Amino acid sequence: MPDGTLQLRIVNVYGDLVNENVDVFLRHQSLADDPSYRGLPATGVIEIEGLHETPQGLYRLEIDAPSYQTVSQFVNIDSGGPTEKTITLPVDHNKVVSVAFPTFASIPADAQTLLTKSSKVLGFGGKSGETLYGALDDTRRAGFLNLITKSGRTRLSNDRTVLSYISELTEVRGDRFFAVVDPVLHGETQQGVVDDLFHSVDDSLHTPPTGFEMVDSYKTFDHYGNLQLTFSATPDRSQWQVDMDIDDAQGFEHIFQVIRNIGGATNPYDIHEILIAYQELDPGYKLLLQPATQKAGG
Repeated sequence: MPDGTLQLRIVNVYGDLVNENVDVFLRHQSLADDPSYRGLPATGVIEIEGLHETPQGLYRLEIDAPSYQTVSQFVNIDSGGPTEKTITLPVDHNKVVSVAFPTFASIPADAQTLLTKSSKVLGFGGKSGETLYGALDDTRRAGFLNLITKSGRTRLSNDRTVLSYISELTEVRGDRFFAVVDPVLHGETQQGVVDDLFHSVDDSLHTPPTGFEMVDSYKTFDHYGNLQLTFSATPDRSQWQVDMDIDDAQGFEHIFQVIRNIGGATNPYDIHEILIAYQELDPGYKLLLQPATQKAGG
């Protein structure tokens, strides 16, 4: 009888235990041993006994929770004591029931200033400042907070942040925003290529605003959740705009080892999980899920 033990901690991106029942599936990679366990409470350490140990202790582990993406990875069960494993589950953005956002007064000062100067945002009828912030739907507001968090922590060689050069928003989407920028940002971004902060990328999938022409595009070197700045300018180069987005580059699947890709456009809630788990950047809002008591046995 195999006597290997696996001790699992199932956590969210904040490192807190997942307050849900989970299904755990194990598949041995060479022997006929595929134990499965359903409805295990993940409010504490989950202990699974009776597993094969090293040198025949390699299993593929899959964890499924109602409000989170299914994650799979390999685990090797050690001999001579329990194998401890912490698994991080990212939120399934389709299971988010609401979002707890910070107040306008709580967001970074540069972000407040940017919103206050932005009275011509497409679709928002002259709103600006706190009124504009409150008028953004959950997806747009989450995307905005992702972008100001990432750009506010992306520091250029002159010690200014990317965010500090954004003058006025012209359009806000869930996965990006478009804004008027100080022309100096383009030159500082080019310097960032020399400093190995940015690298040049293809801009052919981007469309410049009316009256502007495409100039170029750059990304930071982050493996996952990199900041992309795509510049356009008027023909006389007197006015500049940027299309700013955070590219997951399929990083969501790679970071968390998610096994079922939801697909579609980049979702800001997925970027939220990447920023916190991979870059230790917290956009300041919380994704709220259905209470666990309503999902028991789901």
